[in-house]
Amino acid sequence: MSIQSTIEAAASTLPPSLARVATVVRENPSIVIDMTINELAQKCNTSVASVVRFCRAIGFSGYAPLRMALATELGKEAAQFSARGAFGSEISDEDSLREAVSKLAALELLAIEETVARLDFNVLEDAIADIDRADRILLYGIGASQFVAEDLAHKLLRVGRNAHVLTDPHEAIAATVLNAGPTVAIGFSHSGATTETVRFLQTASRNGAATIGVTSAKDSPLATTADHALFTEVRESSFRAGAMVSRIAQLTLVDCLFVGVAKRRFSETVDALQRTREATRALRD
Repeated sequence: MSIQSTIEAAASTLPPSLARVATVVRENPSIVIDMTINELAQKCNTSVASVVRFCRAIGFSGYAPLRMALATELGKEAAQFSARGAFGSEISDEDSLREAVSKLAALELLAIEETVARLDFNVLEDAIADIDRADRILLYGIGASQFVAEDLAHKLLRVGRNAHVLTDPHEAIAATVLNAGPTVAIGFSHSGATTETVRFLQTASRNGAATIGVTSAKDSPLATTADHALFTEVRESSFRAGAMVSRIAQLTLVDCLFVGVAKRRFSETVDALQRTREATRALRD
């Protein structure tokens, strides 16, 4: 997992003094290279001890190892993306439209690459097996995560799987308690702490369903609740409320799940896709 993705995932769980350091570093990672520990502490309105605790919270023994590792990471990424145009983890007001789009594209490409690179294929295979065995697939997410749930449901429905996107928290909880044969419940939450999504998986688990969680946070309630937790590696831009990069990473895992399910019944999948394509051809003419 990259240092910047680690900071992104940990930011919401840190105490205030450490969270201020995370905010400054995630907005401008090169500041760690440019500033001494004393300067960074002053910039973040905190103490040197808090900066050291921040380093330890993200897996480093101190500030010097963080500086060295981050310098290496930023150097590799600059070399990788410099040919594409502007590169950086943050979009600023001074950026041209071309620069802002280039930065966003770099973040989205990194999200896909890092998510796949860190993917636990044993967990993925187990999740795919549960989906394949299920008579009923329940999917739930709030906000941008709902769009991701809808994308997976659409793909599964196209190949004949009984998939349902639940858009209301009461409806979601109610659906999990019904005895409707083997069920898998899939919850999507970038933070892993969305109360309704966590409760959806908890209730589904108590009622015998297999559960899958898609999140960026390793120690989040969603991750610890799910039988199978799949993790995205994400660095959001300053427009993170729009959930742009996190959505791309989640969609990457959605496609991994779908491809795995499709491969288990390859001939049936190809036939189903061809028949559904033909059935809707007239609507496209």
